[in-house]
Amino acid sequence: MEKVTQKRNWVAIITMFFIFGMISFVTNMAAPFGNIWGMSYEWAGMAGNFMNFFAYLVMGIPAGNMLIKYGYKKTALIALIVGAIGLAVQLLSGVISNIYVYLLGALICGFCVCMLNTVVNPMLNLLGGGGNTGNQLVQAGGSINSLAGTATPILAGFLVGTLTKESFPDVAPLIISGISIFVAAFIIISFIKIEEPQGNLKDVKYERSPLAFRHCLLGIIAIFFYVGIEIATPNIMNMWISRMDFAGAAAVGGALAGIYWLLMLVGRSISTAISGKVSTRAQMIAVSTVAIGLVIGAIFTGDIKTTLNIDLGFITIDNATVPLSCIFIFLCGLCTSVMWGGIFNLSTEGLGKYTAKASGLFMVMVFGGGMMPILQERLICPHTGYLNSYWLIVAMLAYILYYSLFGCKNVNKDIKVD
Repeated sequence: MEKVTQKRNWVAIITMFFIFGMISFVTNMAAPFGNIWGMSYEWAGMAGNFMNFFAYLVMGIPAGNMLIKYGYKKTALIALIVGAIGLAVQLLSGVISNIYVYLLGALICGFCVCMLNTVVNPMLNLLGGGGNTGNQLVQAGGSINSLAGTATPILAGFLVGTLTKESFPDVAPLIISGISIFVAAFIIISFIKIEEPQGNLKDVKYERSPLAFRHCLLGIIAIFFYVGIEIATPNIMNMWISRMDFAGAAAVGGALAGIYWLLMLVGRSISTAISGKVSTRAQMIAVSTVAIGLVIGAIFTGDIKTTLNIDLGFITIDNATVPLSCIFIFLCGLCTSVMWGGIFNLSTEGLGKYTAKASGLFMVMVFGGGMMPILQERLICPHTGYLNSYWLIVAMLAYILYYSLFGCKNVNKDIKVD
């Protein structure tokens, strides 16, 4: 009987890993589309990204309630349908050349990834048993997420080449592939039996909000800042490089953004390997400290140029002259890789039956991925340039370091969570 249970768990785990990958694919399609629209509309660079994350603000709590009412599997299936529709609408926007249709598609895709995130994070944490082993599974799923994140901007940059107003047909094959994957995933998951890790949540009584737990409240704020960091750090740099005056600038920017996500894959893989022995808190303190140092180093490096020749097989940069600060920025991927799973793990530790509700609240705060990049973009001006806008990233990293040192401690252990 024990072997059967273990088999069911692995089916659920692998399914959640796959969904993790789809989250990153949908999210990272917003940036290349936004760059294309930005050639016609100055304000459009981060507009699609904003709509993608604005959806979390709207859908976060409803997604948590769906988890309680319908369970993990049905919520995931609904999300996959929504994702296919969202990508189809984005594809239509390129065909009819209407930016507002594109923004609608980005919003619908945001609803999809919000629901998927609400499912995969608590489920992997619970399937892993919480604590360090729960974090280990979340980081492993995050590795798949980073793999998809690595491929998406690289493929988009490769297909586009040099950015123009007529680049939409170039990325159409990528979007059509995404729609096909969503449909296939819906069919496959429909036939997979997934045990609900917390049983039937509809009959559970909730005496208070998860916000009654101080470490959960502070963690939700940390997630808001973290997602802002994760999205703004590579995308603002990608925008800067893509708009430089040399042939294939968009391809170079996309390749460097891909390296950022590749480094996130490396970091999450390392974290997966060590999380059984090294505590989540220790990892978070280390990566937030190093990230602060890297970003400050990038700011003070200024406009010093370096020539890049990179050939990783699937990532190629041939004799491109870019700011040296880009290297520091994209190295941050090693650090940010650990933060999502780490913050979620620390914030939901000891929540018991409140985990599903907390997951919905977390998804609301993922809106930071839409708000903070726009705020950083507004900080860019001809006099200060792109790099000084990264002081905003330093400030957000400083909060995450505070949370890792002090804010993550559960001081409400007396509250009943059974």
